Amino acid sequence: MVAEIDKRNNRVVLSLGGNIGDVKQAFNYSIKLLEKNIGELVLSSSLYKTKAWGVENQPNFLNQVLVFSTELLPIDILHVCLETELIIGRVRKEKWHKRLIDIDVLFYDGEIIDTPDLTIPHPHVHKRNFVLFPLVDIIPSFRHPLLHKTMKELKNKCNDKLEVIKMLD
Repeated sequence: MVAEIDKRNNRVVLSLGGNIGDVKQAFNYSIKLLEKNIGELVLSSSLYKTKAWGVENQPNFLNQVLVFSTELLPIDILHVCLETELIIGRVRKEKWHKRLIDIDVLFYDGEIIDTPDLTIPHPHVHKRNFVLFPLVDIIPSFRHPLLHKTMKELKNKCNDKLEVIKMLD
């Protein structure tokens, strides 16, 4: 007999980032759309400010991590994230270019997914303090499904030298 999986208990971890326009407003609107289309917002980190990662001479980024409870499959979550970016006003240009909003799927429970359209866990989570700091804010003991280290352990070993500043609420 095969046990039924209760899809309502799936947890998806998303990151928000942006560095042009009213980023806080874009985050707030994104969160409302994501709650409507993905599921209940369970946890949200503080906002963090960092310099642009991978490209110089850009405005500073704001970053935040969110955890949702969902019944959706990972590929459907990706489609919701891309649609939300479009609604908010994201224009895709070159990689790591300045943007109003960027939404990435970081984790889906402890699943490992590697398809042409979606890689979970996000392949750069462990390399980026702008994601690790907010992750440690809300899920410090969560274990990376491939690296088998907690978010706190990954943050402590991360070689990313960009300063990460926690914003006051």
